[in-house]
Amino acid sequence: MDAPVPPVPPAGPASSAADQAAQFRLLADNVPVLIAVFDAATRTCRFANRQYARSFGLDEGSVLGRTFAQIIGEDAAQEIEPHVRRVLDERVSVSYERRLERRDGRPHWIEVNLIPYLPPGAEAVQSTFVLISDITRFREAELAVRESEDRLAKFMEASMEGIVFHRDGIMTDVNPPLCELVGYSLDELIGRPALSMIAGDQIDTVRAVMEAGQETRYPTAILHRSGARIDVEFIVRTLWRNGERLRMTIVRDLRPHLEALARIQHLAQHDPLTGLLNRSTFMERLRERLSQGSARRAALLFIDLDNFKRVNDSLGHLEGDRVLRTVSERLRGGLRGSDLVARFGGDEFVVLLEDVHQRKDVQTVLNALLSVVEVPVQADGRDLSVTPSIGVAMYPEHGESPEDLLQHADTAMYLAKTAGRATYRFFEPAMAENAYADLVLESELAQALTADEFVLFYQPQVDARSGELVGAEALLRWRHPQRGLLTPDAFIVVAERHRLMLPLGEWVMYEAARQARAWHERGVAPVPIAVNLSSMQFRLASFSKSVAHVLKTAGVPGEWLELELTERMLTDEIDRLPELLQTLRSQGLAISIDDFGTGYTALNQLTRLPLDKLKIDQSFVAVLPDDAGAAAITRAVVQMAKGLGLRIGAEGVRNARQWHLLAEWGCDELQGEVIATAMPADEFEAWLAQRGEPRLPRIDT
Repeated sequence: MDAPVPPVPPAGPASSAADQAAQFRLLADNVPVLIAVFDAATRTCRFANRQYARSFGLDEGSVLGRTFAQIIGEDAAQEIEPHVRRVLDERVSVSYERRLERRDGRPHWIEVNLIPYLPPGAEAVQSTFVLISDITRFREAELAVRESEDRLAKFMEASMEGIVFHRDGIMTDVNPPLCELVGYSLDELIGRPALSMIAGDQIDTVRAVMEAGQETRYPTAILHRSGARIDVEFIVRTLWRNGERLRMTIVRDLRPHLEALARIQHLAQHDPLTGLLNRSTFMERLRERLSQGSARRAALLFIDLDNFKRVNDSLGHLEGDRVLRTVSERLRGGLRGSDLVARFGGDEFVVLLEDVHQRKDVQTVLNALLSVVEVPVQADGRDLSVTPSIGVAMYPEHGESPEDLLQHADTAMYLAKTAGRATYRFFEPAMAENAYADLVLESELAQALTADEFVLFYQPQVDARSGELVGAEALLRWRHPQRGLLTPDAFIVVAERHRLMLPLGEWVMYEAARQARAWHERGVAPVPIAVNLSSMQFRLASFSKSVAHVLKTAGVPGEWLELELTERMLTDEIDRLPELLQTLRSQGLAISIDDFGTGYTALNQLTRLPLDKLKIDQSFVAVLPDDAGAAAITRAVVQMAKGLGLRIGAEGVRNARQWHLLAEWGCDELQGEVIATAMPADEFEAWLAQRGEPRLPRIDT
């Protein structure tokens, strides 16, 4: 239960005054203000609340009777004396602020109120009430507001983005970047509705944000003075400025951002060198068009530039890039705007032709592309002829998926290359079977190297006049586990297409060198062994180093090997040949040109090259002596070689009449079945041991 309330004693004069004093004391000690009362005549303290006394290191009792100077110090008393004098003389309240410093050096603000007390009927002030309030927080808040407004003003001046202030939808202030963005001056914008510069289709959205008073950010669009639309982002905030509640909108120009995004998207979808679509984007768009049924009849073209690696190797990648850009521009120019064209990588391009109803429509485009691409390209100050090989797959006959069409066009392209380059081929179902066979053969070739299935056969080369052994040609054979002994024409094209000729060619060189060393160790007189080089192998920048490594590993001198090149290799590598061949000859190797007469080697090319021997192609030898044309060419080649100081050889010699005729015309070396067919190393060694004295064959009459 609550305790009973004690009875209130009867009020009397003494108890009433004491009670009022107690109540006043209770009130004074519990308000956040320093309160003191000073006698006007003596300037001594007659009353002070607890906060006042303690603020000066005193208590409520000891502060009484002290003067201003005794409580706050002489300097402070002198400072407030004018205010006290005014209160006493003018009998008015005085208020002033004073800045103090705390012990830690931070500023401290107080507000002092001096209030005169005149008893009823009195003419002079009897006492002065002193009220001191701590207004530090208010001053700091005011300072923060001023600093914030100063910062805002500086921000508006320094900002690169547009800023607009508006109240009730009317613009009250804008900064120079906004004026520049929209093409209006400051005076033209102040006082106008904020919605007046919003694009028409965005007004409802912006109005809704303004009416809701939201603080947000969102994309929108404004209008330039010219009427041009500008994509922007609004960042909207509410703030107080100069005592007013305003809406501030930062207007961020999105055009550079959107342009950057467009550039990034373009780079992600296009080849950086040529500007054509890249592989992934082309396949994605091809898939879309096929799935949407827009490509009712279409053709997919797979284009590969012939011998482009020669351009990079001889002129460098910068000139190679220039050629690729030129070809890309020509492809674009030769196609319709609706056709897709992409660079798939390296020197490969792919084209989608839509709405081609007949094969002849595709052939018209193909012939046009062949013509424009074959036009000589300027590179490194010279004209280069670049030719394309093109494979074509028709939709939907040759496949309904992007992957099938691409694979079949690629297969047809390889057939175009084998057909002589600078041409095109349409896919045929039989090609897929051939492609599968090539894939199987490629896998078997790779395994054959590690399984030691390759072997070299050797065909003797003899002196045309004495019949003495002067060399041997190493000929590659493959002991296939299922198909038996295979000659290179059964697998060399696949090996070259899939770059297996590089390890295979190095193996042939090493095996020939190793065999030469083995014969030497068994007392067989060493003769040079001729090794056929592939164009892929010969084009390697590190080829001469590779040869040196083979000689060192096998432990044989360079004189024991002879390298045979084709005429086509001379044409492909003419710029780097003199230096390369000289490097090889400096290692002791002899250099010969195989199958001479079937290519397009110019006489001036031969005079520039450090060669040792020419070998007449067996197609001329085979028809001797009956074919007068072949005989004339053969004799001319022999005379030319003699004039250049080269040794001359002939291969494919099958009978004694051919032997004697070639010897009569001046041939130095012969090889062919009239001497011996190609044979394994052990049989070659046995043949040599059983041969006896060399002699020329007799001509049967």
